Amino acid sequence: MIHFKLARPLTLVPFLVLGALIGTAHGQLDRVYTVGNTNASAGTVTQATKNGVQLKTGSNTKDFDENEIRKIAFQGDPAELTRAREFAADGQYEQALDELEGLNINGLPRDLIKADATYYKVLCYAKLALAGQRDRNAAIAAAIDFAKNHGDSYHFFSVARLLGDLAMATGAHDKAVQYYGYLSRAPSAEKKILSRYLTGLAMLEKGDVPAAEKAFSDVASVDVQSTEALRLKTLAKAGQAVALAQSGKGQEGLNLVNSVISQLNPTDIEMAAQIYNAQGASYEASGDIEGAIMAYLHTELMFSSQPDAHVKALQRLVELWPKVGRTERAAEARQELQQRYPGFAD
Repeated sequence: MIHFKLARPLTLVPFLVLGALIGTAHGQLDRVYTVGNTNASAGTVTQATKNGVQLKTGSNTKDFDENEIRKIAFQGDPAELTRAREFAADGQYEQALDELEGLNINGLPRDLIKADATYYKVLCYAKLALAGQRDRNAAIAAAIDFAKNHGDSYHFFSVARLLGDLAMATGAHDKAVQYYGYLSRAPSAEKKILSRYLTGLAMLEKGDVPAAEKAFSDVASVDVQSTEALRLKTLAKAGQAVALAQSGKGQEGLNLVNSVISQLNPTDIEMAAQIYNAQGASYEASGDIEGAIMAYLHTELMFSSQPDAHVKALQRLVELWPKVGRTERAAEARQELQQRYPGFAD
Protein backbone atom coordinates (compact mmCIF):
# COMPACT_ATOMS: atom_id res chain seq x y z
CA MET A 1 0.00 0.00 0.00
CA ILE A 2 0.97 3.66 -0.40
CA HIS A 3 2.34 5.94 2.31
CA PHE A 4 2.98 9.65 1.85
CA LYS A 5 4.83 11.62 4.49
CA LEU A 6 5.95 15.14 4.99
CA ALA A 7 9.10 16.08 3.15
CA ARG A 8 12.33 15.09 4.81
CA PRO A 9 13.99 18.11 6.44
CA LEU A 10 16.58 19.69 4.19
CA THR A 11 19.24 19.24 6.85
CA LEU A 12 19.10 15.49 6.26
CA VAL A 13 20.26 15.65 2.64
CA PRO A 14 23.92 16.36 3.48
CA PHE A 15 23.94 13.27 5.68
CA LEU A 16 22.68 11.17 2.78
CA VAL A 17 25.46 12.54 0.61
CA LEU A 18 27.98 11.88 3.36
CA GLY A 19 26.68 8.33 3.70
CA ALA A 20 27.20 7.73 0.00
CA LEU A 21 30.76 9.06 0.20
CA ILE A 22 31.57 6.95 3.24
CA GLY A 23 30.23 3.84 1.49
CA THR A 24 32.52 4.52 -1.45
CA ALA A 25 35.52 5.12 0.79
CA HIS A 26 35.06 1.80 2.57
CA GLY A 27 35.43 -0.30 -0.54
CA GLN A 28 33.93 -0.89 -3.94
CA LEU A 29 31.40 -3.56 -3.04
CA ASP A 30 27.74 -4.32 -3.58
CA ARG A 31 25.74 -4.31 -0.37
CA VAL A 32 22.53 -6.29 0.07
CA TYR A 33 20.18 -5.05 2.82
CA THR A 34 17.49 -7.48 3.92
CA VAL A 35 14.09 -6.80 5.47
CA GLY A 36 14.29 -6.13 9.19
CA ASN A 37 18.09 -5.96 9.22
CA THR A 38 20.11 -2.74 9.34
CA ASN A 39 23.39 -4.48 8.49
CA ALA A 40 24.33 -5.32 4.92
CA SER A 41 25.98 -8.33 3.31
CA ALA A 42 28.88 -7.07 1.19
CA GLY A 43 30.35 -8.65 -1.92
CA THR A 44 29.67 -8.71 -5.65
CA VAL A 45 26.28 -9.50 -7.17
CA THR A 46 27.18 -12.14 -9.73
CA GLN A 47 23.72 -13.29 -10.72
CA ALA A 48 20.33 -11.57 -10.80
CA THR A 49 16.91 -12.96 -11.74
CA LYS A 50 13.34 -12.04 -10.94
CA ASN A 51 13.57 -14.54 -8.07
CA GLY A 52 16.51 -12.83 -6.35
CA VAL A 53 20.25 -12.31 -6.51
CA GLN A 54 23.45 -14.19 -5.77
CA LEU A 55 26.19 -12.43 -3.85
CA LYS A 56 29.81 -13.59 -3.99
CA THR A 57 32.04 -12.79 -1.03
CA GLY A 58 35.55 -14.17 -1.41
CA SER A 59 35.14 -17.86 -2.20
CA ASN A 60 31.61 -18.00 -0.79
CA THR A 61 28.27 -17.25 -2.43
CA LYS A 62 24.91 -16.53 -0.85
CA ASP A 63 21.47 -16.43 -2.44
CA PHE A 64 18.86 -13.82 -1.49
CA ASP A 65 15.22 -14.31 -2.47
CA GLU A 66 13.53 -11.23 -3.90
CA ASN A 67 11.05 -10.97 -1.03
CA GLU A 68 13.79 -10.68 1.60
CA ILE A 69 15.74 -7.90 -0.16
CA ARG A 70 15.03 -4.41 1.19
CA LYS A 71 17.49 -2.65 -1.11
CA ILE A 72 20.86 -3.16 -2.80
CA ALA A 73 23.55 -0.48 -2.87
CA PHE A 74 25.65 -1.24 -5.93
CA GLN A 75 29.30 -0.47 -6.57
CA GLY A 76 29.25 2.56 -8.88
CA ASP A 77 25.93 3.98 -7.68
CA PRO A 78 25.60 7.72 -8.34
CA ALA A 79 24.75 9.84 -5.30
CA GLU A 80 21.39 10.76 -6.86
CA LEU A 81 20.28 7.13 -6.87
CA THR A 82 21.47 6.62 -3.30
CA ARG A 83 19.37 9.57 -2.16
CA ALA A 84 16.39 8.54 -4.27
CA ARG A 85 16.29 5.09 -2.66
CA GLU A 86 16.10 6.65 0.79
CA PHE A 87 13.40 9.11 -0.22
CA ALA A 88 11.35 6.34 -1.85
CA ALA A 89 11.70 4.13 1.22
CA ASP A 90 10.21 6.98 3.27
CA GLY A 91 7.33 7.46 0.84
CA GLN A 92 8.74 10.78 -0.36
CA TYR A 93 8.15 10.04 -4.01
CA GLU A 94 8.31 13.59 -5.34
CA GLN A 95 11.72 14.12 -3.77
CA ALA A 96 12.94 10.79 -5.12
CA LEU A 97 11.82 11.71 -8.63
CA ASP A 98 13.56 15.07 -8.31
CA GLU A 99 16.81 13.21 -7.63
CA LEU A 100 16.32 10.85 -10.59
CA GLU A 101 15.13 13.38 -13.16
CA GLY A 102 18.59 14.72 -13.94
CA LEU A 103 20.23 11.28 -13.94
CA ASN A 104 21.48 9.90 -17.26
CA ILE A 105 20.40 6.31 -16.71
CA ASN A 106 21.81 5.06 -20.01
CA GLY A 107 25.21 6.39 -18.98
CA LEU A 108 25.35 4.43 -15.72
CA PRO A 109 28.25 1.94 -15.49
CA ARG A 110 26.37 -1.33 -14.89
CA ASP A 111 23.13 -2.89 -16.15
CA LEU A 112 22.19 -3.66 -12.54
CA ILE A 113 22.38 0.03 -11.66
CA LYS A 114 20.45 1.04 -14.78
CA ALA A 115 17.66 -1.39 -13.84
CA ASP A 116 17.62 -0.15 -10.25
CA ALA A 117 17.40 3.53 -11.23
CA THR A 118 14.67 2.76 -13.77
CA TYR A 119 12.73 0.81 -11.16
CA TYR A 120 12.72 3.67 -8.68
CA LYS A 121 11.45 6.05 -11.35
CA VAL A 122 8.67 3.58 -12.18
CA LEU A 123 7.87 3.02 -8.50
CA CYS A 124 7.65 6.69 -7.58
CA TYR A 125 5.64 7.70 -10.63
CA ALA A 126 3.22 4.80 -10.09
CA LYS A 127 2.74 5.56 -6.40
CA LEU A 128 1.95 9.19 -7.23
CA ALA A 129 -0.40 8.07 -10.01
CA LEU A 130 -2.21 5.78 -7.58
CA ALA A 131 -2.79 8.82 -5.36
CA GLY A 132 -4.20 10.76 -8.31
CA GLN A 133 -1.14 12.99 -8.65
CA ARG A 134 0.28 11.64 -11.93
CA ASP A 135 -1.15 10.21 -15.14
CA ARG A 136 -2.09 6.56 -14.57
CA ASN A 137 -1.82 5.51 -18.20
CA ALA A 138 1.71 6.91 -18.38
CA ALA A 139 2.58 5.01 -15.19
CA ILE A 140 1.20 1.79 -16.67
CA ALA A 141 3.22 2.25 -19.86
CA ALA A 142 6.43 2.84 -17.88
CA ALA A 143 5.82 -0.22 -15.70
CA ILE A 144 5.13 -2.45 -18.72
CA ASP A 145 8.29 -1.16 -20.35
CA PHE A 146 10.28 -2.06 -17.23
CA ALA A 147 8.83 -5.58 -17.13
CA LYS A 148 9.74 -6.12 -20.79
CA ASN A 149 13.28 -4.76 -20.55
CA HIS A 150 14.26 -5.85 -17.05
CA GLY A 151 12.64 -9.24 -16.63
CA ASP A 152 15.75 -10.45 -14.77
CA SER A 153 15.45 -7.76 -12.08
CA TYR A 154 14.57 -8.72 -8.53
CA HIS A 155 12.09 -5.82 -8.72
CA PHE A 156 10.01 -7.68 -11.33
CA PHE A 157 7.31 -8.90 -8.95
CA SER A 158 7.06 -5.50 -7.29
CA VAL A 159 6.36 -3.99 -10.71
CA ALA A 160 3.75 -6.69 -11.40
CA ARG A 161 2.02 -5.62 -8.16
CA LEU A 162 2.16 -1.97 -9.25
CA LEU A 163 0.61 -2.88 -12.59
CA GLY A 164 -2.20 -4.70 -10.82
CA ASP A 165 -2.83 -1.73 -8.53
CA LEU A 166 -2.84 0.67 -11.48
CA ALA A 167 -5.24 -1.57 -13.38
CA MET A 168 -7.55 -1.55 -10.36
CA ALA A 169 -7.37 2.24 -10.20
CA THR A 170 -8.45 2.48 -13.84
CA GLY A 171 -11.25 -0.06 -13.45
CA ALA A 172 -9.52 -2.73 -15.58
CA HIS A 173 -10.30 -5.61 -13.23
CA ASP A 174 -9.44 -8.44 -15.61
CA LYS A 175 -6.04 -6.86 -16.25
CA ALA A 176 -5.55 -6.54 -12.51
CA VAL A 177 -6.23 -10.26 -12.07
CA GLN A 178 -3.68 -10.99 -14.80
CA TYR A 179 -0.96 -8.86 -13.21
CA TYR A 180 -1.66 -10.06 -9.68
CA GLY A 181 -1.44 -13.60 -11.05
CA TYR A 182 2.25 -13.09 -11.83
CA LEU A 183 2.91 -12.86 -8.09
CA SER A 184 1.98 -16.52 -7.73
CA ARG A 185 5.15 -17.38 -9.69
CA ALA A 186 7.42 -15.82 -7.05
CA PRO A 187 9.42 -18.23 -4.86
CA SER A 188 8.02 -17.11 -1.50
CA ALA A 189 4.83 -18.51 0.01
CA GLU A 190 3.86 -15.00 1.13
CA LYS A 191 3.89 -13.69 -2.46
CA LYS A 192 1.66 -16.57 -3.56
CA ILE A 193 -0.77 -15.76 -0.74
CA LEU A 194 -0.66 -12.08 -1.67
CA SER A 195 -1.51 -13.03 -5.25
CA ARG A 196 -4.70 -14.79 -4.12
CA TYR A 197 -5.71 -11.99 -1.76
CA LEU A 198 -5.27 -9.27 -4.39
CA THR A 199 -7.12 -11.40 -6.93
CA GLY A 200 -9.98 -11.57 -4.45
CA LEU A 201 -10.05 -7.79 -4.19
CA ALA A 202 -10.10 -7.45 -7.98
CA MET A 203 -12.94 -9.94 -8.34
CA LEU A 204 -14.89 -8.20 -5.58
CA GLU A 205 -14.51 -4.84 -7.32
CA LYS A 206 -15.57 -6.48 -10.58
CA GLY A 207 -18.72 -7.83 -8.93
CA ASP A 208 -17.81 -11.52 -9.21
CA VAL A 209 -18.64 -12.32 -5.60
CA PRO A 210 -18.31 -16.15 -5.82
CA ALA A 211 -14.80 -15.85 -7.29
CA ALA A 212 -13.86 -13.30 -4.64
CA GLU A 213 -15.19 -15.53 -1.86
CA LYS A 214 -13.14 -18.44 -3.22
CA ALA A 215 -9.93 -16.38 -3.33
CA PHE A 216 -10.41 -15.02 0.19
CA SER A 217 -11.28 -18.48 1.50
CA ASP A 218 -8.09 -19.87 -0.03
CA VAL A 219 -6.04 -17.24 1.82
CA ALA A 220 -7.88 -17.62 5.13
CA SER A 221 -7.33 -21.39 5.14
CA VAL A 222 -3.65 -21.41 4.16
CA ASP A 223 -1.32 -23.11 6.66
CA VAL A 224 1.46 -20.51 6.79
CA GLN A 225 2.22 -18.74 10.06
CA SER A 226 4.69 -15.99 9.16
CA THR A 227 3.87 -12.43 10.24
CA GLU A 228 3.05 -11.37 6.69
CA ALA A 229 0.92 -14.45 6.02
CA LEU A 230 -1.08 -13.90 9.22
CA ARG A 231 -1.63 -10.30 8.22
CA LEU A 232 -2.94 -11.32 4.80
CA LYS A 233 -5.22 -13.90 6.40
CA THR A 234 -6.73 -11.15 8.56
CA LEU A 235 -7.27 -8.92 5.53
CA ALA A 236 -8.83 -11.86 3.68
CA LYS A 237 -11.38 -12.24 6.49
CA ALA A 238 -12.37 -8.61 5.97
CA GLY A 239 -12.74 -9.35 2.27
CA GLN A 240 -14.88 -12.38 3.09
CA ALA A 241 -17.10 -10.15 5.20
CA VAL A 242 -17.77 -7.80 2.29
CA ALA A 243 -18.42 -10.74 -0.04
CA LEU A 244 -20.89 -12.22 2.46
CA ALA A 245 -22.73 -8.92 2.77
CA GLN A 246 -22.88 -8.49 -1.00
CA SER A 247 -24.27 -12.01 -1.41
CA GLY A 248 -27.18 -11.22 0.92
CA LYS A 249 -25.67 -12.43 4.19
CA GLY A 250 -25.38 -8.98 5.71
CA GLN A 251 -25.43 -9.83 9.39
CA GLU A 252 -23.00 -12.69 8.93
CA GLY A 253 -20.62 -10.37 7.10
CA LEU A 254 -20.90 -7.68 9.76
CA ASN A 255 -20.28 -10.18 12.54
CA LEU A 256 -17.12 -11.33 10.79
CA VAL A 257 -15.68 -7.86 10.11
CA ASN A 258 -16.54 -6.68 13.64
CA SER A 259 -14.70 -9.65 15.09
CA VAL A 260 -11.67 -8.72 12.98
CA ILE A 261 -11.85 -5.11 14.23
CA SER A 262 -11.95 -6.29 17.84
CA GLN A 263 -8.61 -8.06 17.33
CA LEU A 264 -6.82 -5.32 15.38
CA ASN A 265 -3.27 -4.34 16.20
CA PRO A 266 -3.64 -0.62 17.01
CA THR A 267 -0.22 0.16 15.54
CA ASP A 268 -1.04 -1.29 12.10
CA ILE A 269 -2.90 1.69 10.70
CA GLU A 270 -2.62 0.45 7.11
CA MET A 271 -4.58 -2.67 7.96
CA ALA A 272 -7.02 -0.80 10.19
CA ALA A 273 -7.88 1.63 7.41
CA GLN A 274 -8.65 -1.21 5.00
CA ILE A 275 -10.72 -3.10 7.53
CA TYR A 276 -12.85 -0.10 8.55
CA ASN A 277 -13.52 0.43 4.84
CA ALA A 278 -14.55 -3.23 4.67
CA GLN A 279 -16.91 -2.58 7.56
CA GLY A 280 -18.36 0.36 5.63
CA ALA A 281 -18.81 -1.77 2.52
CA SER A 282 -20.50 -4.47 4.61
CA TYR A 283 -22.94 -1.98 6.14
CA GLU A 284 -23.57 -0.50 2.70
CA ALA A 285 -24.29 -3.89 1.14
CA SER A 286 -26.67 -4.60 4.04
CA GLY A 287 -28.60 -1.39 3.41
CA ASP A 288 -27.44 0.37 6.59
CA ILE A 289 -26.37 3.71 5.12
CA GLU A 290 -25.78 5.42 8.47
CA GLY A 291 -23.60 2.53 9.65
CA ALA A 292 -21.61 2.71 6.41
CA ILE A 293 -21.10 6.46 6.80
CA MET A 294 -19.80 6.02 10.35
CA ALA A 295 -17.31 3.35 9.23
CA TYR A 296 -16.03 5.42 6.29
CA LEU A 297 -15.84 8.49 8.54
CA HIS A 298 -13.58 6.50 10.85
CA THR A 299 -11.18 6.00 7.96
CA GLU A 300 -11.47 9.62 6.83
CA LEU A 301 -10.75 11.07 10.26
CA MET A 302 -8.34 8.52 11.72
CA PHE A 303 -6.40 7.17 8.74
CA SER A 304 -5.96 10.07 6.33
CA SER A 305 -2.26 9.15 6.09
CA GLN A 306 -3.26 6.04 4.08
CA PRO A 307 -4.07 7.47 0.64
CA ASP A 308 -5.58 4.37 -0.97
CA ALA A 309 -8.02 3.73 1.87
CA HIS A 310 -8.62 7.45 2.39
CA VAL A 311 -9.56 7.90 -1.28
CA LYS A 312 -12.00 5.01 -1.07
CA ALA A 313 -13.64 6.38 2.07
CA LEU A 314 -14.02 9.87 0.59
CA GLN A 315 -15.47 8.49 -2.65
CA ARG A 316 -18.08 6.53 -0.76
CA LEU A 317 -18.93 9.46 1.50
CA VAL A 318 -19.53 11.64 -1.57
CA GLU A 319 -22.16 9.10 -2.64
CA LEU A 320 -23.65 8.29 0.77
CA TRP A 321 -24.07 11.65 2.50
CA PRO A 322 -26.90 12.81 0.16
CA LYS A 323 -28.83 9.62 0.99
CA VAL A 324 -29.23 10.87 4.56
CA GLY A 325 -29.96 14.46 3.50
CA ARG A 326 -26.46 15.85 4.17
CA THR A 327 -25.50 17.27 0.78
CA GLU A 328 -23.21 19.83 2.41
CA ARG A 329 -21.12 17.01 3.91
CA ALA A 330 -20.93 15.37 0.48
CA ALA A 331 -19.63 18.67 -0.92
CA GLU A 332 -16.98 18.81 1.82
CA ALA A 333 -15.85 15.25 1.04
CA ARG A 334 -15.70 16.04 -2.68
CA GLN A 335 -13.65 19.18 -2.02
CA GLU A 336 -11.13 17.21 0.04
CA LEU A 337 -10.98 14.57 -2.69
CA GLN A 338 -10.32 17.22 -5.34
CA GLN A 339 -7.64 18.93 -3.30
CA ARG A 340 -5.71 15.86 -2.16
CA TYR A 341 -6.37 13.34 -4.92
CA PRO A 342 -7.34 15.24 -8.09
CA GLY A 343 -7.13 12.16 -10.28
CA PHE A 344 -9.96 10.53 -8.32
CA ALA A 345 -12.40 13.44 -8.36
CA ASP A 346 -13.58 13.16 -11.96
